[in-house]
This record gives sequence, C-alpha cells and structure tokens, in this order.
Amino acid sequence: MKRDRRRPTIGDIWKLALAVIGAIAIVQELRKPPDERTWHGKVSNLVPYDFRLPTVERVRLTYWNPDGPLLSGKAFGVGWAFNFGALMNLVGKDRSSDGSESTR
Repeated sequence: MKRDRRRPTIGDIWKLALAVIGAIAIVQELRKPPDERTWHGKVSNLVPYDFRLPTVERVRLTYWNPDGPLLSGKAFGVGWAFNFGALMNLVGKDRSSDGSESTR
C-alpha cells in the first residue's frame, strides 16, 4: 500500500529553520555561566531571539514603534517582527513629501 507523501513547503522549511535556530539559541544561553544568561540576543550575530516573558511595553515597542526600525527582533521567540508603527510613519512621510495628494 502506497502512502501519500506531501512535499515540504517553504513554510515547512522556514518553521524547521526557526526551530533549529531556537535550539542553537538555547544551547548558546546554557553554555554561559548562570549569572550571565540573559535569554535574549542573536544567533551568529544575525538572527535575534528573546525567550524572556514578554511585557506589554516590549510588545508595543516591537509591533508599534513609529521611531523604531521596520524589522526588529520578536517580543518573544526567534526571528524578526514587523513594526507597523514604523511602516505607518514611513507611509505618512511619503505622502506628505510626495505632494501627489492634490485634488484635481
């Protein structure tokens, strides 16, 4: 009897990559002396991680910070988060400097 096999999707590969990076981040923290563990940082100085319990302030700064970067580390977990406040700030600046919103 032949089983149906589903081909891995990009989403599956992405989830696996984040799981592996998360495991590397945990090992990276556990290799530090207990008093030096922060449970947040970057893997290979590239992929951000944060395993601390999220606070309201960190969630706000991650997802709605008009003065922050467009992509930042997640408030909890591994990878990047999209900052909608920065996007709205960017869109607002483009509209005001564009001058294309004139009525005809």
